Amino acid sequence: MNSDAESIVERRRLKRRISLWRLAAVILGVLFLAIMVMGDPERSGSGGILPHVARVDIDGVITNDRKVIDLLDRVGRASQVRAVILEINSPGGTTTGGEALYDAIRRLAEKKPVVASCGTLATSAAYIVALATDRIFVYGNTITGSVGVIFQWANVTELMKTLGIKFEDVKSGTLKAVPSPFEPTTEEARAVTEEMVDDAMKWFVGLVKERRDIEPGSIPGLTEGRIYSGRQAVGYKLADEIGDERAARAWLVKERGIPAGLRIRQWRPREDRNGILGLVFDSMASALGVSGGNVAALLDRAAASLELDGLVSVWHPAGR
Repeated sequence: MNSDAESIVERRRLKRRISLWRLAAVILGVLFLAIMVMGDPERSGSGGILPHVARVDIDGVITNDRKVIDLLDRVGRASQVRAVILEINSPGGTTTGGEALYDAIRRLAEKKPVVASCGTLATSAAYIVALATDRIFVYGNTITGSVGVIFQWANVTELMKTLGIKFEDVKSGTLKAVPSPFEPTTEEARAVTEEMVDDAMKWFVGLVKERRDIEPGSIPGLTEGRIYSGRQAVGYKLADEIGDERAARAWLVKERGIPAGLRIRQWRPREDRNGILGLVFDSMASALGVSGGNVAALLDRAAASLELDGLVSVWHPAGR
């Protein structure tokens, strides 16, 4: 009996020791992966520790994105970054988002040279972003311009009548919550909305005048919000030069004294799940039979489903 009891105790001790070793192996594995992730500039978004030219992407719909603002501030503080190339490919977005990026880029430009390399689109709020840089490069067929602001709302009053629905409210003043989709737009409501749009437009046009050193009224269609090809934009001095990232790099070397041999490294916004905690999250998700990447993708899609709000400076082809 004693022998059997001792055998059971010994087996339990052995199992505990094996479990401890397994736990230690998992912890070491997680630490190793964390070191690899944080040490990889392409994954960590840090750009590495050697001197280089930073590349930052500004694409998609522009909003007041705190992560992008933080990224630009980090690039400005990074001693290893000698210059910055902004890869812009966006139809625009919210006017406030463009303003926030403009301010962040101007802060960055006070510390190191910043140039814009524009792709297919650099319109509206994206053009505001380009205006903040020291030099604007475009392709010959880059769609740019669309200087202007828009405020849109739906009016569903006729539909509500058809459905027999009447919307009622109690407001503190006639201009509270107007324009509204649930009531006809009054002349007073339209007037104050137009005043707000005009004020934002004056600000936008003022940026063009200040940053491009041109008289906006002398550019055909500019104050009416028209778009231009890259060649037209260069001709009207809305952009500086036809060229790609290589042309931007050559300009930095020639005009700003950036060493020709420096590599261009990608900088990305920090993800919430980076680092050891992120790896632990993924490990736990995997142990539960759930993909951490799938969870993150679902969250990203949910965030992207939010609609733009407020004044919008965005270009898109007119539909019928």
